[in-house]
Amino acid sequence: MKKSRKAEARPPAAPARRISWRRWWPWLAGAAALAVVFQVYGPALGGAFVFDDRNAGFFAPGRNESLATWVGRIRPLLMVSFWIDYRIAHGNDPGQYHQTSLLLHFFTSVFAALIAAKLAEWAGAAEKMRAALALFAGSIFLLHPLQTESVAYVSERAEALSVMFYYAAFAVFLYKPGESITPARSLAVVLLFGGAIASKEHTLTLPALLLLTDSFWSRGGLRKNAWLYGMFAAAGAAGSAMVLRVIGESKTAGFHLREMSPAAYFFTQGRVLWDYIRLFFFPFGQNIDHDVAVSHTLFEHGAIFGWLGLAALVAAAWICRQRFPLASYGVFVFLLLIAPTSSFVPLSDPIAERRTYLPLIGLLLICCEFLRRLRVGQVAWTTAAAAAFCSVLTYKRAEVWSSPLALWQDSVAKSPEKYRPRFQLAYAQYELGRCADSAKNYELASQMGPIQSDLLVNWGLSLDCAGRWEEAVAKLRQALQFKDTAHVHSQIAAVYAKHQHVPEALRELATAEKLDPSFDVTYLYRGNIYQMLGDRAAAIREYQRALALNPRNDPARIALEQIGR
Repeated sequence: MKKSRKAEARPPAAPARRISWRRWWPWLAGAAALAVVFQVYGPALGGAFVFDDRNAGFFAPGRNESLATWVGRIRPLLMVSFWIDYRIAHGNDPGQYHQTSLLLHFFTSVFAALIAAKLAEWAGAAEKMRAALALFAGSIFLLHPLQTESVAYVSERAEALSVMFYYAAFAVFLYKPGESITPARSLAVVLLFGGAIASKEHTLTLPALLLLTDSFWSRGGLRKNAWLYGMFAAAGAAGSAMVLRVIGESKTAGFHLREMSPAAYFFTQGRVLWDYIRLFFFPFGQNIDHDVAVSHTLFEHGAIFGWLGLAALVAAAWICRQRFPLASYGVFVFLLLIAPTSSFVPLSDPIAERRTYLPLIGLLLICCEFLRRLRVGQVAWTTAAAAAFCSVLTYKRAEVWSSPLALWQDSVAKSPEKYRPRFQLAYAQYELGRCADSAKNYELASQMGPIQSDLLVNWGLSLDCAGRWEEAVAKLRQALQFKDTAHVHSQIAAVYAKHQHVPEALRELATAEKLDPSFDVTYLYRGNIYQMLGDRAAAIREYQRALALNPRNDPARIALEQIGR
C-alpha cells in the first residue's frame, strides 16, 4: 500500500527539548544552599548584638552623616559594608547586619566550591567527580559549625568580607586559560586582593599562596606570570605598610603586648593549631573564649610535641605530594593561611575560632583527596550526611550566639575559671535585670583576675540594682583608688540621687566637673536631679550644657524635649 503524498510531505516531528541539568544544577544547588543556610543560622539572625558589637564604630549613634565619617584609616571596605547596613536599617537593627554577614558567607562558600573544582581537575579527577567535590567543599564551608563565630558575630564580619575577596581573587587566578595570565586578569586579581586587604590584614598571604600554587602544580611561575607578580610587588608594599600600621596601633596584637611575648605565643601555637584541626574534624567543645594555658617555653604544656607533630605532617605532605596531591597541597595551604595569626606575632587571645575561616579551604582539600577515591554516588551521600550533621551542630551553635546571656553562659560552663566569660556573663545578667545573679558573678570574677576599676564600677551598679546601695557606693569608692575619674564620681552621684541623698549626689557631681569639665554625663545627671527637685530652669540649663558638649547625648535631648512640652 502506497503512502499518500500528503503523508510524505509532513515534516518530521521536532525532538522534545530536554532540560540541560548540567547547565542549571549549580544554580539550583546554590538556591537550595542559600535557603538552608538561612534556616540553619535562623536563631542568630534574630538575635541581638553581642560582646564587642556595641563598641564597634557602626553602633555609635549619629554615625550616619556621611560615608567619610565611617571609612577612617583601618579596614575601609568593612566600614563601608557597615555604613550600608546602617542606612538600610535606619539605625542599629541587628537583623540587617546579621543578614548581610550571612550573604557574604554564602558567596564565599561559592568561591570555595569553584576553587575545589579547579584543583580537583588539576589532580586528575573526572568531570562528575569534580562537581561532586565542589559541592562537598562549598556545602561544608557553608554549614560547618566552626564558621559560626565569623558569621554570627557582627564585629567579626571582617573575616567573611575579606575572605570573599581573597577566594574570589584566587579563583580568578586558578581559572586563567593556560599557564600564563593576561594583564587584564592580573589586574582583576590585584584589585580583589586590594579589597581583601582593605577588609582585614591577614589576607596579605595571597601572593605567597599564588607562588605556592604555581610551584606545586607546575602551572606558571614568576616568568610566565610576570604581569601578576609585578603588580603584586607594588600592591604588596602598600599592603605591608597597612599591616604594620595596624599592628602598631592595635591594643590586642603586636610585639608591644606585655602579657604575651613572641616566643610564648609561638610555642603555644604549636598546641593551638592542633586544636583548630580537631575542631574541624570533631566540632565539639566550641567556645567564644577558650581557656588555653600559655607555653612560655618549648617544653611547657607539651608545646614541643605539637610542633614536632606539625613538622611530621609537613614532611608527610611533601613525601606524598605525587600520590595525594590535593591532601599535600591542602596541608601547605592550611599552614600558610593560618600563619599570620598562629606564628610569632602575638595576639592577646591565643585561640579564636574565627581564625580558621580563611585557612579552612586547606582542610577541605584534604577531605577532597580521600573522597575522590570513592564513586560519585558515594561522595554525594557523604556530602549529604556531613552537611546534615554540620547543619544540626551549627543550628545549636547559632542558638548560643542568639543572645549575650546564652553566649556567656555557654562560655562560663566551658571555661569556669576564666575571668572574661564570668565578667561578661555578669554584665549580660545586669542588662536583663537579674541583678543578684550579676553581683554574684562579678564577685566570682574578682577572684579570677586582677581587681580593676571597670569591674568595681559594674559590680557596684549591680549591687545597687539588687537593692544593696550602700555596698554599691563602697565598691564605687574602691574603684576611685584605681581611677579617680569623672565617670566614677558621676556613677556614685547617680546612686545617691536614686536614694534621695541629694547633697551627697551634688557634691560628687561637683567633683566630677572639677576633674573633667568636658564630661557631658555630669550635666545630664545634675539636670536629672534638678528636674526631680522641681527646678525646671536649672534642669534645662544642665541639659543644654550636656548637649553642647555632646550633641549625641540622647538622654539629655529627650529630657529637654519632655520639659518643653
